Amino acid sequence: MEKSEFREPHFEILREFEDSVGIEQFGLIANHTWNADPKKLGIMMSRYKFVAKMFDGLTNVLEVGCGDAFASRIVLQSVGKLTVSDVDPTFLQDVNSRLNPRWPMNVELHDMTEKPLSGDFDGVFAMDVFEHIPPKDERKFLRNVCDSMANQGVLILGIPSLESQQYASAANKLGHVNCKSGEQFRSLLREFFNNVFTFSMNDEVVHTGYFPMAHYLISVCCAKR
Repeated sequence: MEKSEFREPHFEILREFEDSVGIEQFGLIANHTWNADPKKLGIMMSRYKFVAKMFDGLTNVLEVGCGDAFASRIVLQSVGKLTVSDVDPTFLQDVNSRLNPRWPMNVELHDMTEKPLSGDFDGVFAMDVFEHIPPKDERKFLRNVCDSMANQGVLILGIPSLESQQYASAANKLGHVNCKSGEQFRSLLREFFNNVFTFSMNDEVVHTGYFPMAHYLISVCCAKR
């Protein structure tokens, strides 16, 4: 089928880009979200933008539990090098099938509850991962994260709040085995870091509001013990 021309010629750059680069594909998670609840995709991407702003200028960053890594290039846009990791090879197969040479990432199969990942990373982040880790493994996970980081490295963790779980879907509740209140989350992280800054988040807005009214929690941790 012959492609029509745009009424405004300056839009032809879009067709040129389509012809030279192609049309990007969603990842497995992003594809489901876009079809089931599109607004959630915007909320998820805003969390990655927060990480990107906090990590702006870092040279070597690790994402733990990347899933389909669809939003990971938002962070890559702000850092020198990005490694994405996950415990599930099916997700990583999907990531590798969609890798774009304009946005190069290292892809690693790794379980952070088992051992550190070598790399001396100056930034590590995990969004929507910690709540899937059984409480019995949470300290092992955090110790291995610390052992993967440079001495002056920064960790960002994001989790749904404990209070939000009454509104979670049945599917999410099956996987969310370790949600915490803001105070519980901050207290645990202070066992591993001297400085822990915990923010509340509702939809796309990150703020310093009252933890029990937050749907999501994001902690920025530095000066590891």
